[in-house]
Order: sequence, then C-alpha cells, then structure tokens
Amino acid sequence: MQQIRRFTPIQRGFHLILMLTFVIQSATGLARMYVGTGWGKQLTDLFGGYPNTLTIHKWVGLLMLFAFIIHLIYILATINWRGLPGSIYGPDSLIPRLEDIGQSIRHVGWILGLNGPPRFDRWAYWEKFDYWAVFWGICLLGGTGLILYNPVISSRFIPGWALNVLLWIHRIEATLAMAHVFLIHFFIGHLRRENFPMDLVMFEGGIDLEKARHERPDWVERMENEGALQNVLVAKSTLSLRVIYHVFGFAIVIGCLYLLVNAFLNAHRLMG
Repeated sequence: MQQIRRFTPIQRGFHLILMLTFVIQSATGLARMYVGTGWGKQLTDLFGGYPNTLTIHKWVGLLMLFAFIIHLIYILATINWRGLPGSIYGPDSLIPRLEDIGQSIRHVGWILGLNGPPRFDRWAYWEKFDYWAVFWGICLLGGTGLILYNPVISSRFIPGWALNVLLWIHRIEATLAMAHVFLIHFFIGHLRRENFPMDLVMFEGGIDLEKARHERPDWVERMENEGALQNVLVAKSTLSLRVIYHVFGFAIVIGCLYLLVNAFLNAHRLMG
C-alpha cells in the first residue's frame, strides 16, 4: 500500500527528541513536586534520589532548549525567502490562517450533525494549535527554568518573591502542558476510530494514500493538480518496524497515563 509522506526524517527526529525530553521532564518534575508522597518518593528513587532527579531535570531541560534552538535554525533555513509572504502563509505552512477559523466552526457543526465534514489540507487547525502551544510552552518553561536553574545567582538580580512567582508559573504551565498532551493530544492522535490503537504517521513519516484522500482531500487534490503527488509517495514500513513503532508508542502512552493518573490520585496529599 502506498503512502504519502507527511514528515521528513529531520521532522520526525525533532518530534522524537521532543517526545523523549518531555516525558523525562514530566516524570522528574512530578517526582520533585510529589516528593512528600509515597508515590513521589518512588519516582525519585527511579532517578537515583531527589538530588539526581533535580540534576536530570535541569540537564534534560537544557537539551530541550538546545533542540528548540536547532529547530528555529531549521525553520529559518527552510523558508523560501524569495517567495515571501506566500511561502510562510500557504497551505503547507503551520501559520494559522483565516480558513482555519471556518474549518473549526464547520468541524463543530459536523460533529453536531448540522453540516458535512470540513475539507482539510495538509494541516488541520488543531495540529497548528498543537505546534504553537508547544512553541509557546517551551519559551515559557525554558525561560522560567533558566532563571530557576541557579536561584542563588538569579537572586542577585531579582527579588526572592519573584523567584517564587516564577516557580509557580513554571509548575502551572508544565501542568497544563502535561494535561494537554496526555489527554487531548493522545486522544486525537491515537484513540480516534481512524487511528486506533496507534497512529504511526510520526514514526513512519507517511500516511496511507487512501486515508489521506479521506481525511485531507484538499491536500491530495492540490498535490495531484500541481503534479507533485508522485514525488511524495513512499513505501509502507516493514512489519518488523511497525511492531517496534507500536511497542515504543504504547510504552510512551502507558507511561504518560501512569504519571497522569497517579498525579491526580495524589493531588490531595500536596495540600496536607
């Protein structure tokens, strides 16, 4: 079965790094936040104790920021500067457009049975939201995290109460990010009927051509009209690779849901 390529190896690599660093940051961050509970103590023990958990959290945070900077360089290097502004505002761009508002409204109407389904191009409105939510989140978490990285040095330039405020901003943004990824992102990505039990597009890089025609008809038709469809057709991954992708993907999802459920069950103990 032929697939149409949605993501290049570099883009998949960025997503893999983001996924792994986010999971580690979530686990170490929750371990530190819940260290006064039995579950939090177990988490810190997995990372070699509280001091090691904090060290891992700091270094992986720096790795995430470094990858983010490389991603920015990649974006700047791949922009068609001569084709501005169309090159960054066309259907292949992740920049929100007015059409996204209409698609979101029509999508809600379709869910309610009021109209037919929207016709998506390469990116759906929620995918753009996911991308820019991560973009904003890394800036906010990274900025506050750098200030909190060494609070003794930071306290020479800002008052102590500001550090406390930044710590809460860091925690609140991290909590919102985990809730969004573990619930909304996972559900949309993997638990929809069309994708259940696992959407492998970010692992394989491609989506089945017939599935793309159904989910993103405007994208496929545009590629056909431009004569570019044949250039982006790729072969489906081998069975062994798909098994590896499924095992790895399920391990990440189960691990994240474990963190989410236990964080919820132990939340009342943070107030004790």
